[in-house]
Amino acid sequence: MEASPAHVVIVGGGFAGLWAARALRSAQVRITLVDRGNHHLFQPLLYQVATAGLSAPDIAAPLRQILRKQKNVQVQLATVSRIDVAAREVELDHAEGVRRLRYDYLLLASGATHAYFGNAHWARHAPGLKTLDDALDLRRKLLLAFERAEAATDPAERDAWLSFAIIGGGPTGVELAGTLAEIARHTLGGEFRNIDPARARVRLVEAGPRVLSSFPEDLSDRARTQLEKLGVEVQTGAPVEDITEAGYRRGGEFVTARTVVWAAGVAASPLGQCLGVPLDRAGRVRVRPDLSIPGHPEVFVAGDLAAIARPDGRPVPGVAPAAKQMGRHVADTIRARLDGRRGDGAPFRYRDFGNLATIGRMAAVVDLGRLRFSGMLAWWFWLVAHLFFLIGFRNRSVVLLNWSVAYWTHQRAARIILGGDDRSDTK
Repeated sequence: MEASPAHVVIVGGGFAGLWAARALRSAQVRITLVDRGNHHLFQPLLYQVATAGLSAPDIAAPLRQILRKQKNVQVQLATVSRIDVAAREVELDHAEGVRRLRYDYLLLASGATHAYFGNAHWARHAPGLKTLDDALDLRRKLLLAFERAEAATDPAERDAWLSFAIIGGGPTGVELAGTLAEIARHTLGGEFRNIDPARARVRLVEAGPRVLSSFPEDLSDRARTQLEKLGVEVQTGAPVEDITEAGYRRGGEFVTARTVVWAAGVAASPLGQCLGVPLDRAGRVRVRPDLSIPGHPEVFVAGDLAAIARPDGRPVPGVAPAAKQMGRHVADTIRARLDGRRGDGAPFRYRDFGNLATIGRMAAVVDLGRLRFSGMLAWWFWLVAHLFFLIGFRNRSVVLLNWSVAYWTHQRAARIILGGDDRSDTK
């Protein structure tokens, strides 16, 4: 009797999970890909949905559509509530009830969420940006702020609605701040009667000494200069002490800002706690060199949930290229075990292709190791790179069209407020 193929369960349809599934397309395995959403999201462009440059379908694609030609994959829309590594079972919460899924190999790639450094109550007043729902909620919040300012009769209240703060000077914070400043100064010009959107104040708040701390210092300095040319007020060197519906406190001073956005930290998915293995301070799983967990070589962790260091001791960064490489490595390891090859247990080696961040129209920074540049050339490099890595011809075409229109007209394609005029946004 022919043995049934090994069952590989992948939790998470992000970069690590999807790239692992695709790398196993010709393997003699049965794959179940589990995700709470039905789509794969290109997170590097999520901020463009939040700032109305792109629509949600431009940077996302249904998982079933992506994998429709891969016959050894089944996609399940469900939430993983528990993992029993001893029994090799994953517990799923479906709409119709709880189901247990047995596996021969498990890849946990459920990503990360927002981290407020022990101040979870700040989340109500300073939303973060990790999912499409986050992006759509944030887009609504940003656009409504200008509407509230237009309707305000009190000058102080009007100024409060035209005051924006982005907390966190990493790539997401820099990209949000630069784009928001462009919207205020260019996109919205001439559209309001009671306010001048160009008077909006956009502050970028970073606890450390400089923005884009993962970049070389010279590029970080250039990024700050480019942000300030766009009109962004960059505040560094002190952390935020409190955030309320009215603004934020920093260095003992309260700054009025009715719209505050959190881009300062991430925490690993809580599913890592189910594995019963050591975690780092951010909740990431301390994996073995081959990305498996101690005591269970059949269980792998990849992407933002995995904590692993490079040979020089620096951590592997939580970026899309690293997650893709991890996913492919796990797939290669599983194939090696199934084939009985010596590749079983080969250590993961991260290949760093560089670091990119866009700041605004015709402004970006690029670090490719020995080659570093900024400004217009960096912006074009960033644009081409992101178009190349988008999934699907349709997405690339639509994004290129939207960016072309935005370049020549300063208009943004998705500036629609959904959900009505909810007064809860003023509270």
